[in-house]
Order: sequence, then structure tokens, then C-alpha cells
Amino acid sequence: MAKQRWIIEPYRKMATRKMRFISYGKHNINNADIEAVGTALKSDFLTQGEKVIEFEKALALYLNVKHVVSVNNGTKALHLSYIATGLKKGDEVITTPNTFVATSNMILAIGAKPVFCDIRMDTYNIDEKKIAGLITNKTKAIVPVHFGGHPCEMNYIIRLARKYNLKVIEDAAHALGATYQGKKIGSLQSDATCFSFHAIKPITTGEGGAIATNDQKFYKKLLLLRSHGIIKNAEGINVMEEFGYNYRLTDIQCALGISQLKRLDGFLYKRREIVDLYRKGLARVKEIILPTELKNNISGWHIFVILTKNENIKRKLASFLLANNIGINYHYPPVFSHPYYQRQGYKNVHAPNTIDYFSRCLTLPIHTKITRKETTHIINTIKSFFLLTKNY
Repeated sequence: MAKQRWIIEPYRKMATRKMRFISYGKHNINNADIEAVGTALKSDFLTQGEKVIEFEKALALYLNVKHVVSVNNGTKALHLSYIATGLKKGDEVITTPNTFVATSNMILAIGAKPVFCDIRMDTYNIDEKKIAGLITNKTKAIVPVHFGGHPCEMNYIIRLARKYNLKVIEDAAHALGATYQGKKIGSLQSDATCFSFHAIKPITTGEGGAIATNDQKFYKKLLLLRSHGIIKNAEGINVMEEFGYNYRLTDIQCALGISQLKRLDGFLYKRREIVDLYRKGLARVKEIILPTELKNNISGWHIFVILTKNENIKRKLASFLLANNIGINYHYPPVFSHPYYQRQGYKNVHAPNTIDYFSRCLTLPIHTKITRKETTHIINTIKSFFLLTKNY
């Protein structure tokens, strides 16, 4: 017993030591960012100016893609991409249920039907091998989501899409800076890749988003739809060619985006450092499963999700972490489980992996402001929980 107390006591003290609350996600703004925004505020254009063009060119260069169209959030990036690829009422779109609702909400917004494909239990991404079984004569597109920043199996998905003449729109809200077999997400052979610049994403413009594409015709369509469907005619008069929207990103936000983009690789390096600490520190905790990074892929590590042995342990561990000032989250409740989707007829979706995954998933803090001391506190608190509950 004396030896057991000697083992447990250090973790007990570390877990109960008071620390400031550690948020699961947080933005990173420095003086250069503030100065960039200040300069934009003093300029002649607050919107529709040169900073928008500069940001789009800088992002296209980073991604190694021909075109980028910025929009005012990631949801709008999806919406415009769905419209520009020709999706319409009555079409079916195959996507994952392990995502934020925006992915499928924008499918509903254009009158199409989301069809949910179950996930893999290693990356928690869409199971590419199960997509073909869901394709019907109404299927028009596949929307893979790079969950947590880890790339989906895109070569397989793109080959499948070509076989069935389907569009591919990547939801890369988590995956800016991630690479798939040596290529940046955004530069693959899909029709469009959508990014988000929400406050806790890899870089932020406060709110914001972008669409990357190599298709010139698609690019021009996006530009038209982004700004009311209006162009200038030969006489310089604004005329509305198509029904469009005001989905523009401001010069103020783009100034921040340009500044943030310069630090993106540093942000990604910091996230990987945290992941390495988690992996080393939690490697011997047998009651949890750590997230996977497949060979030849590099995750953006937007979030770090562990799986517990069962739902009961998940609930108890979550409470224990919160009691020790450690923020947690749950990514994601299956889209079809939300009350709205249940009322829309999604009560009998066959996705056992997704249901099992969510019953055991827990998101730990990962962002560029976390210190080594805080990461160690998180690791030791988790160890303490399993020691004290005799599960470790």
C-alpha cells in the first residue's frame, strides 16, 4: 500500500493543483497582426480592395493551386461550391456524419439530400470503401471532410468519382497546411476545396473562408456568385448575370489573413509539438486510444481526439478534466442524430462506427497558446484519473 501511495500521490497533487482554465482551442494574435489590421483600417478600401486580392494570391501560392476565392466564412465556401458545381434540388450528395452540421446543412440549403456514409475507425474520416454502396442514379457529388486535419483517402475517392461522373468538394475546414502523399490539401484533383478561418482554425480572419480550385471556369463562376451575380458590362454598368450572394471577405479581414498566413507553418509546428507530448505522455494509458496519422500523410492537427473504453469512462473523465480547469469538447455528435435531422427522416441511418465513435470520443486542448507546463498538467491529470479510479 505504501508503494502504491508513492506512485499515485504525485499525480494526485498535479491533478488537483490550481491552474488557469485551459481552453480546448484558442486564437493566436500578435503585434504584427494588429498592425496589419490597423494599416488596413487607415487605407482607402475596407472592402473589395487590394488586400483581398493579395490574400487570395498568397493562399494560392501556399497551397500550390491556381485559384483561390475568399468568402466571409467556411459555410459560405461550401454553399458557393455546391452551387457552382451544379448541384440542385433532388440531387444526392454523399458525405460523412462525423462533421460540423455546416457540411450537410448547405447541401440541404440548395435542395439536395445528404447521404451519410459511415466512418473509418482509425482516422474517423469517411470510409471510402463504403461510398460505392451508397451511389444511386441521383448521386451527383461526394463531400469528404478531413476530420481533425487528417486527409481522407483522396486518390480512392477521386477515382471513384471519375468512374461515376461525380463532383468532389473537399471540406478542409480543419486541414489548412495538411498534406496528402506529399501534396497540400487544396492542390489535389477535386473540383473544389473549402477552408475556414474561424477564430480557432489553423489561421484566422475572425470569421472567413476560402475555396481553392484549379478550374478556371469554376473560379469565374465563384467570383460571380460571391458578389450578387453582378459584373460590369462593356459600358461599365453593373448588371446582374445570375442570382448571387454577398459572401465577400473584407480587406480588414484579409489583412489579418495575410499576416497570419506568414506564421502558419510555425503554428503547425507548435501543434505537432503538443501532439508529440500527448503521444509520449499518454502512450502507456491503456484505457484510451490516441488519434492516428497514416503513413505519407501529415495532419493539420486542428483537434486532438482520444477514445475511451466506454461511454461511462468518457463522462467521468470529462468531468474530472473540467474539475481540473481543462477544457474539453466533443467532435462531433453524428449529424443525423441532431433533432432537426431526426425530423427530416434520418432516424435509421446505418453508421455503427460513427455511433460507437461518438459514444467514446473526447477532444483534448490543442492550440498554439498552450504551454509545455499546461500540456504536462493535462497528461498528468488524465494519468491521475485512471490511477485513482483503478483503470490505469
